[in-house]
Parts: sequence; structure tokens; C-alpha cells
Amino acid sequence: MKKIRLIVMMSSILWTVSAAYAFDVSVKPISDRLKIKASETRWISLGAGYRGTGLWTENANGNLDGGHYSNDNARIYFNGQINQYLKFEVNTDCFFCNNTASNENPRMSYNILDAIAKFEYNRYFNVWGGRMLVPTERGELSGPFFQATHDAFKTPFFSQDFSVKFGDGGAGRYGRDDGVTFWGNAEPGFIPGTFSYAMGVFRGLESSRISGPNPNGAILTAARITYNFLNPEKNPGYYTSSTYFGKAGDILALAFGMSYQKNGAGSSAHRSDFLGFTGDLLFEKVLSRNMGVTTLNAEYKQFYAGYSTAAFSDRDCFCMFDGKSWTVTGLYLIPGKIGIGQFQPYGRFTSVQPNRSSHREEIEAGVNYIIDGFNARVSAYYQHGDLLSKGLNYAPGVTGPAQDVFKISFQLQI
Repeated sequence: MKKIRLIVMMSSILWTVSAAYAFDVSVKPISDRLKIKASETRWISLGAGYRGTGLWTENANGNLDGGHYSNDNARIYFNGQINQYLKFEVNTDCFFCNNTASNENPRMSYNILDAIAKFEYNRYFNVWGGRMLVPTERGELSGPFFQATHDAFKTPFFSQDFSVKFGDGGAGRYGRDDGVTFWGNAEPGFIPGTFSYAMGVFRGLESSRISGPNPNGAILTAARITYNFLNPEKNPGYYTSSTYFGKAGDILALAFGMSYQKNGAGSSAHRSDFLGFTGDLLFEKVLSRNMGVTTLNAEYKQFYAGYSTAAFSDRDCFCMFDGKSWTVTGLYLIPGKIGIGQFQPYGRFTSVQPNRSSHREEIEAGVNYIIDGFNARVSAYYQHGDLLSKGLNYAPGVTGPAQDVFKISFQLQI
């Protein structure tokens, strides 16, 4: 009965939100009203974004708990252009937003997320330097705010997102690391479509002389190539989105990414190199006769981190995932507005298969209420599986029950 009441409550909240005037669905991230322009090539802009989730989880008795609320992200965006070729980007975020008690570690802090100096010469060759997203997978490059679903990060992380800090013992945070990225795109001509690339070198996992697997400071290299067979994706730099709500027309994008760091996994006593491959697909079709928009996101990862299982007992272990994983999401944007937005039901399946630990899976079903593209969205969804209970622990013998989780999430950007 608790589950039924919660489903009814989630549905009623979405319907309540849809009780006013209608606005167009948009993918525009930041309003031009927050942009100050001296000229077309000299300007600054300010924006902000917030994401939060209310969630109810099945407890040991098989009932839902009383629920709690999570502040997922609270960001401020600051971008600008100095002249024809030089730009900059500075973004901040609330790190570990929910860790506010005095005894929690790490504690909540508000810090620099991105700090990028940009030299953008032409569409074929550009250079970004500073703290930025490492180019690997669409999920990372879409970030949390430009995903097709709210709770998007399900497959194992690359090192820059597996880590929780920069510097000694860390490899970056929230998908970011310090380094340089080269990127561009072109139409090859012999095959219809657009080819895009992004590649860079980064600090990666850093270790001290007495702790961690990388005492000699080997750097991390990463690269991603994408081919858009239909319409091109128009995003800033090498960033991506996981849907365009049909506003970009038909999209068929196939991409491959990789990341490598010598001594990038394990502990000082039991170390190994890290090599990760990923492939992802985005297919979005605008149906004829105003029948809506279908979207398919699929991703496959294969990670190689061959450190000994003895490393799981070492306090300095950077215990990267070793194995394969995949996830697929299908969405349908229903045509026509109800109230101030459109409904977008979806389903998702994820499988994580570590080589030396138990496998884990999750199914998800939900509905997005798209009010203003990525600028305003409400989502209600149900998850069932053992991803949550087993977490990021890939040690041998890890166990955890399959659980039911219900969530209502909110996203706003200006």
C-alpha cells in the first residue's frame, strides 16, 4: 500500500505542476538576459543551475523508509569572450552538498568546478587549458544538467569521476581534471555527416612517494571521436547533450572514447596500469505528422585494471573498476503540451559486471515533465536492482539485496 500511495503522490505532483500557461520546449541553457555585450566578440554571461531529489528506499523489512531530500547540484556559471579567439569559463558547484554535519567527511564545500582558458581558432582546431571535463563518454560530457534522465550516472566511473579530490591521492572530481584538450570537427566528404574529435593530457591519479600506485607522476591521456551521420550536434566546444527534444532534427551519433594512465589503479604494494574504453550511441528521431520524438541512448564500457585483489585491503588503494558494463535508455516525448510542458516516459536497463566481484543490475521506469528543455524539468521514477546496495565496492565477495527506490527530482537553470 505504501508503494501504491507513493506512486499516486508522484503522479499527482507532476499533474499539479502542469496547471498553468504553456511554454516552448527548449534546449537553451542560459538566458541572454543575463549576458552583457560590448560587441559580438566581447561579452560576459552569468547563469545558475539547481538539481534536487526526494527519494524513498526499501528498508530491511521490505517497506519504504520515511524518505529524505538530496541537494544534488547548485551551480553558478560564468562565461565570457575577450576577442575573436579568446574565451573563458568558470563554473562553481556545491561539492558533497548533503554533508553538513560536523562529523561528516568530506564536508560540504562550495568550490571551483571548471576554470578554463579557451583558444578557439576555427571549427577544425581549438585548445582549452585548465580544469575541465576529460573527453571520454557522452554521459560525462553532458554533465548532470544535459542528460535525458535525472539520475543518469549508472555505469562505473573513469578515474576523474571515481575520485573525490584533486592532488595527492585523487584523480579529479565530478569528471574534471587539470590539463589541456584539443578539439574540433569537420565534414570528411566521403561519408555524409560530421566527424568530431577531442583529445587531451591530464594530471590523472596523483600519489605521494609513500602512498598510492603512481609515485612517479605518470600523466593520464584521454580521447574521444564522434561521427554524426545525420544532423550535427551544436554544443559549446566538445560538450554533448543526451537528448535535444527533437529541436535538432534527426540525430544518429556513434562515438568511441578511451583513457589510459600508467600506474593508474591499485595501491603502492599492488599497482597496475589503467585502460578504459567506451562506446556510446545517440539516436533521436522526430516522428512525422507531429507524432512526437523518440530517443535512444546506449553505452558500453570495458575497463582494464589488473591489480591484485590483495589491494582491496590496502588503505591507499585507488580501486578502479575492472570489467565491463552497459546501459540503454529509451524515451518518448509525447506531442502536445499538458499545462506548461510535455510528458516524456522512459525506461532504462543497466548491467555492471566486474571481473572479481559480484555482478549488479538495475531497471528504471519513469516520466519526465519537460517544462523548458534542460532549464526546467520534473521527473518521477522507480528503480529496482542492487546497484545502490553494492555501490562502488568491487572487492571480491561483495553482497547486497535488490531494492526498490522511488524518486522525484527537480531541475532548474537560468
